[in-house]
Amino acid sequence: MTVPPPERPTSTTGHAADLSPTPGDLGLVVSGTRLLTTPDGGLPRVGELPAETGWAPLGTLDGVPAWATETADPSRAVTPGRTTAAGATTGSRRAVGRWRSWRALAAELPEPVATLAGRAVAVVTWRRTHRWCGACRAALADVPGQTARRCPDCGLYVPLRLSPAVLAAITRPGRSGGPTELLLVRHASGPTELWALVAGFVEAGESLETAVRREVTEEVSVALDTVDYFGSQPWAISGPGVLLAGFTATVADPDAEPVVDGRELVRARWFPVDGLPAELPPAYSISRWLIDAVAARG
Repeated sequence: MTVPPPERPTSTTGHAADLSPTPGDLGLVVSGTRLLTTPDGGLPRVGELPAETGWAPLGTLDGVPAWATETADPSRAVTPGRTTAAGATTGSRRAVGRWRSWRALAAELPEPVATLAGRAVAVVTWRRTHRWCGACRAALADVPGQTARRCPDCGLYVPLRLSPAVLAAITRPGRSGGPTELLLVRHASGPTELWALVAGFVEAGESLETAVRREVTEEVSVALDTVDYFGSQPWAISGPGVLLAGFTATVADPDAEPVVDGRELVRARWFPVDGLPAELPPAYSISRWLIDAVAARG
């Protein structure tokens, strides 16, 4: 079972990258891992921001082009004064809105908007950290129509690379004919109060399914039988460019009990799907989508 995905922002490749921003376009301003929002919590427009702002293309949202920029000085993201017909500027410069984390945006805004905001964080972070060729030290140049750069001297191609990670909703038959049980864990770092799913990054040379089996073995010492793909979600909380791939899985031995590794995990236990704890991942996360899907199956 999969959760039907909402419509997502479209790619910039071969489209918005060849255009210039217009005042009505969306302008996503990033400072570190925070984004600027309007007073009502939405995304500002390009025309609301300083005219000298440099923009990088993101794609479109509901047909509206979207652009991103990064500022090290959040106070610079202010509206210009109103321009009169004679060309004079009147009124004071004021802040467009307030700075908010991606986590806060994802909890309140529609999923396509949160996805676009996460892409903005990923793109501007990549542009800031990939300015020079790692082979010959020359300044990299943008590749038109792509989120990529190329070295003009040695030809090294540098695309925005993703960091794939996997997570798994692991189940076993209920005891004595009872409801299906779901394996939940508590992590040693991060949101330690939550009961979450086993998760981890994919290593070089691994398929996604192999990564699921390895992470489960390493973290809870449980062998798996079936592993089935569920869906994916860009996840800016874990860092720019992180892509989560979710799976459902069943244990090979229904009597197996989890043994935590003591490093990444501090607790692991089986819960009946009709008696899950209240401390679950947020509703906007693929982790929660997986948990809810398993619980709905019963």
